[in-house]
Amino acid sequence: MTVLQGKTALVTGAGRGIGQQIALKLARSGASVVVNDLDPAPAAETVEKITASGGSAVAVAGSVLDDDFPGRFVAAAVDTFGGIDIVVNNAGFTWDNVIQKMTDEQWDAILGVHLKAPFRILRAVQPVIKAAVAAERAEGRTVCRKVVNISSLAGVFGNAGQANYSAAKAGLEGLTRTLSKEWGRLNTTVNAVAFGLISTRLTQPVVSGATIDVEGRDIRVGVNPHLLERMETMIPLGRAGTPEEAAGAVYLLCLPESDYISGQTLHCAGGFVG
Repeated sequence: MTVLQGKTALVTGAGRGIGQQIALKLARSGASVVVNDLDPAPAAETVEKITASGGSAVAVAGSVLDDDFPGRFVAAAVDTFGGIDIVVNNAGFTWDNVIQKMTDEQWDAILGVHLKAPFRILRAVQPVIKAAVAAERAEGRTVCRKVVNISSLAGVFGNAGQANYSAAKAGLEGLTRTLSKEWGRLNTTVNAVAFGLISTRLTQPVVSGATIDVEGRDIRVGVNPHLLERMETMIPLGRAGTPEEAAGAVYLLCLPESDYISGQTLHCAGGFVG
């Protein structure tokens, strides 16, 4: 299916998990994809998967918080594919603690990657979209562009041990609603997808000492198996979602059928409501 043929998508955190599945799904529908990941190898792997299937993609590795990242990311799309049609702010990780034990570093890191980075990326994207819209109007054409910010039920309802993450995602929802108002004149929809429990490397049953490396920090990952089991019993569908299913929710908001949906948060959580 080539419903997104001719479109160019930016996807952060697309080297693994949900982000990779988003990139692959958009590419399978015809979009050219600018793939970002913190590490070069996973980003290159996603690009390879896309090109091996006949799609088009280019990698822009590096931290979304690097000062030069928004410019490099946007330039890769414009220079390689000629423009920007879809932006998916997906990159992130969790670094949990109860508030009395949470450090300033934990707070700043999570607010940075989940809220400041999307803000800076979208700020860099705006002039490109504005110029494209002006040119299209001069030609008598209308093109609908899409922004999908990845949120979480933690940002909607809060979650114990995640003051930083919940605050960041709640802020991202505010950014989403605000830009839906600012960018309506640019015929650009801005929505969010709030995930519930999705099965990724961050939500697997905890293994003693299991960590991921995030720019030199060893961040503990995993969920207590008993807690994970209880969480799944609270989900009406009775299970965690898959990365492919998560990508499907994002995909819905990138389709032409969603051109009149903006400023909304779609819950992808198997029926769980907080």
